Amino acid sequence: MRRLGHTRVRVYESVRTAHLERAHRLTPAAIVHRGRRYDFDEDLAEGLELVQASRWGAARLVAGSDVTELEVNEPLMLPALPTTVLVLALLGIRRRRVRVVTYAIGNADPFRMPPRRGVRRRLRARLDLALARFVWRRLDRVAFGTDQARSVYEDVLGPPRAESTLIPALPARSDDVPTAPRGPGVAFVGAFTERKGLPQLVEAWPLVTQAVPQARLVLVGKGELEDVARALADRDPSVELVVDPPRDEIRRQLAASRVLVLASQPTPAWREQVGLPIVEGLEQGCRVVATTETGLAPWLERHGHGVVGVPTRPGALAAAIVEQLRGADDPAAVLATLPERDGRLEADRWLFAPAAKEAR
Repeated sequence: MRRLGHTRVRVYESVRTAHLERAHRLTPAAIVHRGRRYDFDEDLAEGLELVQASRWGAARLVAGSDVTELEVNEPLMLPALPTTVLVLALLGIRRRRVRVVTYAIGNADPFRMPPRRGVRRRLRARLDLALARFVWRRLDRVAFGTDQARSVYEDVLGPPRAESTLIPALPARSDDVPTAPRGPGVAFVGAFTERKGLPQLVEAWPLVTQAVPQARLVLVGKGELEDVARALADRDPSVELVVDPPRDEIRRQLAASRVLVLASQPTPAWREQVGLPIVEGLEQGCRVVATTETGLAPWLERHGHGVVGVPTRPGALAAAIVEQLRGADDPAAVLATLPERDGRLEADRWLFAPAAKEAR
């Protein structure tokens, strides 16, 4: 039977490019996963111990390897619960004592959105809640990425028995980011979908250019609403469309933009947790316009970025974009508000740091 080559293992429901980029910066670990997201970059997988397996296959692989430290998906990520529980149960049956940790950014109660109707769905909700509580009790450490996530977890599953800490999900400041004055550029980066707020931005953009005629918009990504994005770019010369570019091109577009917009809209079964484009925009010194859905909304408001409510009216979104465009063009000021160390990397360092008695 195959065995993993690392004693530290991360079991994820799915992986995406951001996971792979981060894995090269984290302490080396095997990554066992069930699926791959739409933006999975095969080139970034090189050099990583990456194993795709079924739920049962993941449980057998982890339990049959010399694992001492295990990171699992957060308990309120319901699709991942069966795999997590199988892994933990099989480790328990084999009497393997492993430190179990998680990084939590979920900021919505999945048992209330949407309400479960019908006998089977109510029974499934009860089972999911029982499984989530099982994982919650089994954790040794949990790092929260936002205050909202911590509040939601305490409301749904109760105060953690595990050691816990809050490390904001912010990027680190960098001296390598261009801080020269930028033109009135606005960037949308992400999936071209309704839940990422693309329709609201399309409606708001003419109002932005009425107020700031020299404003420019770049739409970067791919998705089911690509035709909507393309139609706007075709009829408005101030709009550029960049479909599914490589990571370096995304960073280049952000580094040339003054404002990053991510107008996340809730759905009955989804709420923005953090928003990777927000993190990437801040990392490049962009001002941000977001909605109250992201767990970073309180931090963004405190640091002068634009935050609008939901459902988002085009006029309100346009006003927030215009305000940020008319603000001081100083990427260095944005970068100065960021921590010295990347929040996700710092969380990983804390999650796997030796316990006090181990460090003696």
